[in-house]
Amino acid sequence: MQEYEYKVVPAPDRGEKTRGAKTAGDRYAQAMTSLLNRMAREGWDYVRADMLPSEERTGLTRRTTVYHHMLVFRRTLAERPDAPAAPRRLTADAPVGNAPRLESPAVVPADAGAADARDDDKA
Repeated sequence: MQEYEYKVVPAPDRGEKTRGAKTAGDRYAQAMTSLLNRMAREGWDYVRADMLPSEERTGLTRRTTVYHHMLVFRRTLAERPDAPAAPRRLTADAPVGNAPRLESPAVVPADAGAADARDDDKA
């Protein structure tokens, strides 16, 4: 069974200034592209973006809910030699235990039945 590790990072708050990026959307897209490419170089696959609530203090006694945009990444873990083997699934091709594997039934030619019927007629 494949095992993964996950990493969650905050989405960029603002865009990056680059040549050719004239609008705020273009600059934000450039910031996202840079973040996604950096994570990919480290071996992380992008999974999804989430907006999650967080309760934060404002002042001495007040609390407000703030929403954060998070990006979720994952990558496969290396196979561990001490990890238990994945459970076997029973299929038609995989016999149970040490039971002999059943072969497919023999194919009988179409003429064979006709020859037997002729022999019965003669008797």
